[in-house]
Amino acid sequence: RRCRRARAAGCAGAIAARGFAAVIAALVLHLLAAVVWVGGMFFAYVCLRPVAAAQMQPGARFALWSGVFERFFPLVWAAVVVLPASGYYLAALMYGDFRDAPPYVWVMTGGGVAMIVIFAYVWFVPYRCLRRAVAAQDMPAAGAALARIRRLVGINTVLGIAVVITAASGRLTGW
Repeated sequence: RRCRRARAAGCAGAIAARGFAAVIAALVLHLLAAVVWVGGMFFAYVCLRPVAAAQMQPGARFALWSGVFERFFPLVWAAVVVLPASGYYLAALMYGDFRDAPPYVWVMTGGGVAMIVIFAYVWFVPYRCLRRAVAAQDMPAAGAALARIRRLVGINTVLGIAVVITAASGRLTGW
């Protein structure tokens, strides 16, 4: 109980010291980056993927996914920069030293790092293979690359949802 009061006082003190606008800006950027990344993956995996698979021939489907990723992945790279920067900034303001952050912040950080590593792998390996295969109209290679991307995006979607749940429940419960 004393820790919660100290954290609350630390947060209020940080807001007073840094300014309300800076804290709100960091929080809004953090939330928007998370919503864009996790929401985009959820939409792609749960909504777009089944419809594209059911209604499109492989060549058109592979070109569609290559184009979707071409637009979505730069947003993910922005999230990869914004989420850790804003998260560490907020943690420093609220807890002073990151070591004093509650367990949910550590869990959230670990999940975020895992998501970033998975995304970086997707970007540098199977996405590049997909783009080359689509350009060369190599349908088997495009299919294999897209299958790898699909599995990894599925994992990242589950991780992202778990991180969001951890963030919301941890903040509410104080664990």
